[in-house]
Amino acid sequence: MLELKPKTIGTKNKVGRVVWAVVWFFLFRPTPRTMHAWRVWILRRFGASVGERVKVYPTAKLWVPWNLTLNDDCCIGDHVRCYNVELVVLGEHTTVSQYSYLCTAGHDYNDVEHPLMVAPITIGDKAWVTADVFIAPGVEIGEGAVVQARSVVTRDVDAWMVVGGHPAKNIKRRELPKND
Repeated sequence: MLELKPKTIGTKNKVGRVVWAVVWFFLFRPTPRTMHAWRVWILRRFGASVGERVKVYPTAKLWVPWNLTLNDDCCIGDHVRCYNVELVVLGEHTTVSQYSYLCTAGHDYNDVEHPLMVAPITIGDKAWVTADVFIAPGVEIGEGAVVQARSVVTRDVDAWMVVGGHPAKNIKRRELPKND
């Protein structure tokens, strides 16, 4: 797990977020579910790094596109909240399912000023974050891992591990069928 570091949000970032919010509301959110290419085009115009055959559903709420990397064949499902004050990276063939929350920021409760603290989230290739999962700042989810529904992930997840619960704990190693 990566350590949280302080971050100050500048005026340029704030103005960009206002413009993005307007574009999201009028041009991203009201589009038909099948118009993934249009939404990807908009994300790229706002600085997101987006691979091929990516699906982002219209009800997904992305804080800022310029802190987002979506590799080939990944998917962000309906009603996902991506509070990406810091970078969020989704690997190839990775899915973040409906109602999940990716949170890259929090506040230092040990400081009376409560400064903003951030750390990136990385979700490896072929991983699956199932429905209504919370992922905390600084978490890295390994290749092929599966996070079960309604889990809270506050620590890194090993590759090819199935985790679940609150907080998420290892359940078993993921084994894929062998091709004959």
